[in-house]
Amino acid sequence: MRGFLRAPQDAVSPPAIPPAPASPVTAGRVLHLWLPLAASWLLMSAELPLLTAVVGRLPDEKIHLAAYGAVVFPVSLVVEGPIIMLLAASAALCTHARAYRQVRRFMLAAGAALTAVHAAIAFTPLYDVVAGPIMNVPEDVREPARLGLMIMLPWTWSIAYRRFNQGVLIRFEHGRVVWRGTLVRLLANAGTLAFGALVMEWPGIVVGSAAVATGVVVEALYVGICVRPVVRDFVNPAPATGEPLTTRSFLHFYVPLALTPLITLFIQPVGAAAMARMGSPLESLAAWPAVHGVVFMTRSLGMAFNEVVVTVIGLTGSVVALRRFQRRLSAATMAVLLILALPPVAFFWFGTVSDLPDEVAAICLVSVALSVLMPGYAALQSLYQGALVRSRTTRPITEAVVLYFALSAVLLQIGIANDSVGHPGIYWAIGSFVTAGVVQTAWLWWRSREAFQHFAD
Repeated sequence: MRGFLRAPQDAVSPPAIPPAPASPVTAGRVLHLWLPLAASWLLMSAELPLLTAVVGRLPDEKIHLAAYGAVVFPVSLVVEGPIIMLLAASAALCTHARAYRQVRRFMLAAGAALTAVHAAIAFTPLYDVVAGPIMNVPEDVREPARLGLMIMLPWTWSIAYRRFNQGVLIRFEHGRVVWRGTLVRLLANAGTLAFGALVMEWPGIVVGSAAVATGVVVEALYVGICVRPVVRDFVNPAPATGEPLTTRSFLHFYVPLALTPLITLFIQPVGAAAMARMGSPLESLAAWPAVHGVVFMTRSLGMAFNEVVVTVIGLTGSVVALRRFQRRLSAATMAVLLILALPPVAFFWFGTVSDLPDEVAAICLVSVALSVLMPGYAALQSLYQGALVRSRTTRPITEAVVLYFALSAVLLQIGIANDSVGHPGIYWAIGSFVTAGVVQTAWLWWRSREAFQHFAD
């Protein structure tokens, strides 16, 4: 951390926009940059449906799916929240060796600190507070969930290391390594699922948590090996530009960026806690990982668009090409999710493939239908956020996600207070998330207008 103790500067100096290429940015070029990132996100999003399909075939599937979906997955995501945006920060800042070393020091320190937080929740009496008064997790779900959190201990540090190095790879246009790393992760995940379920006959929560933890560790190691020649050949020879990257300048840029996924992810356990207090709590919590996995698969394609926007916006013709690509991407992903909500498709996926009980599969069908706007506004948010990140104006991103969290929390509380009809709580939770997501997107549009005007000029 020695490099972070130098006298602070007021802000990170905005780098000059690269000179425009001879030919303008086209939708084809955007597609070329987006495809490997989308493949990586898509492969990663297949992890949760795969886990659901395996754990759903093991004994006490409702309890173990609820333990993973209501506690292990959302709590692990919240703990890792502050380092998720290391990918965007690394892609934006690691243009030369000095900046690379500074961001790497932050990654190592943040990864260690957040791993300690995860350990405190999983291995100390703090867990009883989180699972009890805070989340109101059903009693028969709590101990399996505790075991799952213990197994997931390597998750946070591996995510920090992986996303930092992925940002460097994307910055220097080595995106193919990113999706290959995700493929390695998925293969390790699948192998662990098969080994745990078929050979060792572990309980469902052990199989699922061990598979996810193993996959992310293997992917982090793979990406760490692949980034070395990029650092040697591209990062180290690059001349240092701009003001030195100090503690204040880095945090001025990164803290608003980091708050975005942290607040967004924090609403997941809040949503699970709300479902536990509304109608059909066990069925809603069991359906949540299956629904989240399917919706995330379509949303992830829009989320992959963010780094593409950061990379090319400001080049000749980029704004027009990016807007056109976003419209097509939003329409296509919403159409896919709508097809997945059709009864024959939904019952095949949730009932036959995932082998969920009929009542849980029926809840999943309605929940996916309620989520149909999510992938559409995910691509739109990536467009607006990418422009703001590229212009080094990250505060509006935090403002938008605070709006999302506040509105979601209010709507969830209304659902708890008025749950007299007895419908599954997951319906109201998803409706709350969608409503808040639309408001978040509208705010990002409003705050990014100046950035788009600058890049269009």
